[in-house]
Amino acid sequence: MNGHRLATAAVVLGLLGSLTTGAWAKAHDHRTGPHAPPTRVSSAPGSTTALDGYTVQSTAKVSDPAADVSSPGYPAAGWYPAGPRSTVLAALLANGVYADPFYSTNQQKIPRADFRVPWWYRSDFTVADTSERTYLDFSGVVSAADVYVNGRQVATAKDVTGAYTRHELDVTSLVRSGTNTVAFRIQPNDPDKNLTMGWIDWLQPPPDENMGIVRDVLVRRGGPVALRDAHVVTKLDVPSLASADLTVKAQVRNDSGAPATAEVAGSIGTTRFGKTVALAAHETKTVTFAPSDVPGLHLASPKVWWPAGMGGQPLYDLNLTASVSGTGSGTVSDTAHQTFGIRDVQAPLNSDGARQYRVNGRKLLIKGGGWSPDEYLRWDRTYVEDRLKYALDLGLNTIRLEGHLEPDQFFDLADRYGILTLPGWECCDKWEGQVNGGESGDKWTAADYPVARASMAAEAARLRDHPSVISFLIGSDFAPDATIEKNYLDALKAADWPTPVVAAASDKSSPQLGSSGMKMTGPYDWVPPNYWYAKREGGATGFNSETSAGPDIPTLDTLRRMMTPAELDTLWKNPDAKQYHRSPSSTFGTLKLYDNALTGRYGAPTGLTDYVRKAQLAQYENVRAQFEAYERNATDSSKPATGVVYWMFNSGWTSLQWQLMDRHLDQGGAYFGAKKANEPLHVQYSYDDRSVVVVNNRHTAATELTARATVFNPDGTQKYDRTVTGVKVSGDGAHSTALTLPASVSGLSTTYLVRLTLTDASGKEVSRNVYWLSTGPDTLDWAHADWYYTPTTSYADLRGLSAMAPVPVSAAASTDTSGGTSTTTVTVRNTGGGKTPSLLTDVHLVDATGKPVLPIEWSDNEVSLWPGETATLTATYRTTDLHGSAPRVRVSGWNTPEQTVPAG
Repeated sequence: MNGHRLATAAVVLGLLGSLTTGAWAKAHDHRTGPHAPPTRVSSAPGSTTALDGYTVQSTAKVSDPAADVSSPGYPAAGWYPAGPRSTVLAALLANGVYADPFYSTNQQKIPRADFRVPWWYRSDFTVADTSERTYLDFSGVVSAADVYVNGRQVATAKDVTGAYTRHELDVTSLVRSGTNTVAFRIQPNDPDKNLTMGWIDWLQPPPDENMGIVRDVLVRRGGPVALRDAHVVTKLDVPSLASADLTVKAQVRNDSGAPATAEVAGSIGTTRFGKTVALAAHETKTVTFAPSDVPGLHLASPKVWWPAGMGGQPLYDLNLTASVSGTGSGTVSDTAHQTFGIRDVQAPLNSDGARQYRVNGRKLLIKGGGWSPDEYLRWDRTYVEDRLKYALDLGLNTIRLEGHLEPDQFFDLADRYGILTLPGWECCDKWEGQVNGGESGDKWTAADYPVARASMAAEAARLRDHPSVISFLIGSDFAPDATIEKNYLDALKAADWPTPVVAAASDKSSPQLGSSGMKMTGPYDWVPPNYWYAKREGGATGFNSETSAGPDIPTLDTLRRMMTPAELDTLWKNPDAKQYHRSPSSTFGTLKLYDNALTGRYGAPTGLTDYVRKAQLAQYENVRAQFEAYERNATDSSKPATGVVYWMFNSGWTSLQWQLMDRHLDQGGAYFGAKKANEPLHVQYSYDDRSVVVVNNRHTAATELTARATVFNPDGTQKYDRTVTGVKVSGDGAHSTALTLPASVSGLSTTYLVRLTLTDASGKEVSRNVYWLSTGPDTLDWAHADWYYTPTTSYADLRGLSAMAPVPVSAAASTDTSGGTSTTTVTVRNTGGGKTPSLLTDVHLVDATGKPVLPIEWSDNEVSLWPGETATLTATYRTTDLHGSAPRVRVSGWNTPEQTVPAG
């Protein structure tokens, strides 16, 4: 932080804290383009105005001097318009330079050499009043940049480096009334060499490696005295929650060359406070307001923020003003605003060494997913909000961000929806290059340490007031060494970081923090459902920070939108084929393990449609088992499960792996398996001991429940039935065993079905769950378990499902629309005349062309119905996503012929 230098009249004032990622660059957006009007900057003290966008061009095509490029009036002929947060490639894609990179192997055709040279970003802004001071405030430069204003260099790439560092440049002396120009000469990115962002093995990396500016560049205005670093330290009384103490802190900085006296006034709700601060020229002081001097900052009966499902999400607002004393009344020089929540987070290690999170004194099982932004870091608030709503629909409570830390708006949404977040640095590139042995990522040089510390300071200052943020993971696959850890912890302490800091997402330890309390034992590729019940490796014990059974094949609708017919043929015919839409990693390059299991358990696919329907069945049972095992074991007295993060929640592109929903937000077996497992009151089958267990994710206890388990052959012949009444279960994730299925049942076929139902005291069904099982279980070879999977030596025989007779399912649907939201109600009924159930009946809402309407939230889906049974499902979605079409309902299933009916 001390390496910044004077550059002409501008001063680099610090690497502090801020972040955003991505921008949907819009080629026809009136705010961008070579001839777009400049950004109009407010003159109000304390205002911040984000640049509306840029024009960009390769330095290989620009021979003009930097002073010309960065001066007002430069023509920028032939340059490309770019959004306010845009990588180079995102801008080129928005301008139609390349074909859709999400389809087939189009991305391979984009020449990487075009991004091995710097690119210019330039933007104009207008200032009406130069009596106020002007600053450029930004972060999110990937990987580094020389910065120019009105023809003068104000910072070098040596200073402005690292995706997460924050920079404030005082450009007051350069700014003039009328049009001004800021230009960034962006350096190429290499995540193995730069402390930026990389994609590890998640997807095929973008050819430009995300070089660009992926956060807002702010033009900040103010008087001689500036307010910075405003935040609130909260201390909630736990477990009573009866009171909370608030401490307000901010830096007051005199940017003038003369002494100044500032009046700092603030408010939180109806509580007001203030202080007079005398400042020498260029002096900075920290001002603090505490309950000891402002009694109103001691809150009785505070509004406490809770994770979704545990309570509400109230937020408070801090407002600060700095006025400069002089003749007459003081003149407002700067303002600051911060939103915060009041909650307490603790995460001690339990007796088994696993990290156990508590929010406001209450234990909770972390049920999460690994987050991915768009591959080209394009920010779309609606798309992000849709995915966060999906997380709530799935019953998840946490999102883990391994690097790719999203912009402020992401965490604002998480605060609002009550979704916990676990941000941290990423593995397997420069971030862990110093400690990751022989893996990718260069060793650090002396220049990297201050960049890493500044990155930590930036993120700590940006994230600390968000109640959704419950930790920061300063390591991922590896923990930092003593020097790096100290730098991180010093930065976190200086920022008043309020929540637990974790050494790594793996079971590594660091010198000061000690054990992480987490494990990263996989799997990442296919394992059978019974794997999750073993209290070893990736099974349901401790805190597994990233894990899943690997491939998640999308729906047929999505597959046809992402792959050519020839590629789709290969998909189901050749397990050994390298799949471009899986991973660049040789470990995960094919679908061989997955396809072998699919064939071994369900029988060889007979075509693409058969392959996809078997995949959805397999993904439903596997994802459901993963979450069910962790939920069942969460309150065990010995080696309890404390957390599980599904790897991953979503993918940044059109993918065949690691996703609970696909790129287009379509939902298949993985999605609905997770949704079923995480329902609030849930009856489930245990693969390890055949127990039928009721899990209560609600806070209040449940009593007078009735559990029923019925066993059928695939043709619907009933072979076992037992009902247990008077079942009760405590709240907060407790479970109760209602019954245990017998080890053998007379007349049972090799493949069989188990139907579980749970009804309340009134007889209303509150949970229903159907399993397809085999008398011959999957057999795991634990002795040869690897970091990414455990071999299966024999498969469960589920081939009997293929003999299930086709069953007709009728559907009747109607739609109501109000305020831009439509709700379609669908009643499906098994109208078959025999005994055979309709297994995993799927309902898709489609438009007139048959295209799925997405995003959508179903009350339930992929239901199994016995003859005469009905299920009423509701689907909620934006009316505009019908694109003027009348809604239709497409019904299909494992053994249900497809049909489409009107839903108008």
